[in-house]
Amino acid sequence: MARFDTFRDFATHYADLTSAEAFPAAFTAEIASAQLSIVEEPTSADMPDEQQARACVEQMTGDLFTLLADTRLAPLAPRIAWGMVHSFHKVAHYLAAQEDDAARELGELARISDPSEIHAAQIEDRQRLCQSLHEAMAAIECMRDHAAEVYRVETGRPWSATGGSRTSRALTASQIEARDFLAARAQERREAHAPSGPLVVVSGGSNWTEIDAIWNRLDLIHARVPAMVLATTAQQKGADLIAARWAAARGVPSVHFRLERRHGNRAGFKRNEQLVNLRPVEAIICEGSGIQANLAQRCRAAGVPLTIYRHSDFAGDRDDDGKEVA
Repeated sequence: MARFDTFRDFATHYADLTSAEAFPAAFTAEIASAQLSIVEEPTSADMPDEQQARACVEQMTGDLFTLLADTRLAPLAPRIAWGMVHSFHKVAHYLAAQEDDAARELGELARISDPSEIHAAQIEDRQRLCQSLHEAMAAIECMRDHAAEVYRVETGRPWSATGGSRTSRALTASQIEARDFLAARAQERREAHAPSGPLVVVSGGSNWTEIDAIWNRLDLIHARVPAMVLATTAQQKGADLIAARWAAARGVPSVHFRLERRHGNRAGFKRNEQLVNLRPVEAIICEGSGIQANLAQRCRAAGVPLTIYRHSDFAGDRDDDGKEVA
């Protein structure tokens, strides 16, 4: 007799899987177009629906145990399910290797002093490739971790790869040695690529349109802090994009702090904490969501000089220098 009679039973049975909360962040598109191979054309297609992705993983892995339960083939279910999880794992590993290669190529291109449009297009292509591979890898790792959780529930033991380490942004069942290795590699990359200088943070809503306010304020800060480095919260539109364009126009190094999907729904707040821990010398925050409100509170508590812009500030004629908050 099958253990589940309806699709809803699967959702109920696996409702408490620890990997479930990672899907919203892992399946949110963070770039306008994606490209998983340099020979393919960029696509603006959406990411898969997060709920459907989660349900698909649960059903494809759980259905196997349902089919073979109470039959002479039941002992084979864990072995086949292990292979299903391993398939996700191998694809994620392959994407990680591709991302490393693309990142090396991007670094080599960035070190070449070439003002031509062709060179700029090559850099843009490689950057899109890196971001696309990272986005895809995070989604596949999320599905792998969820399938591994179904495997754990059904078999009573955690899934693990036959060789090497299993790591993910969710850190589900990761080994300490693997995390230490990744941390060491991240430090090496930071030394090679991270610009140094006083950090100025800009964050705001994706619907922010007041360009002059941000540019004028950044110009004033830049005049006081010529060696500044701009840090944004990496949205592809609104205040973050306005600030990024200012940095490009002024020749100011910029760092884009993207969400770390392993933190799930807390990713935005964790990013705020990371930004404030970097001890910025100043921050500009434009009205947006609770993420921006939280960042403003953290900056204020840390004593970071803060400029806040609200939509209501621009309802009529006003000075674009902004409002200083003590």
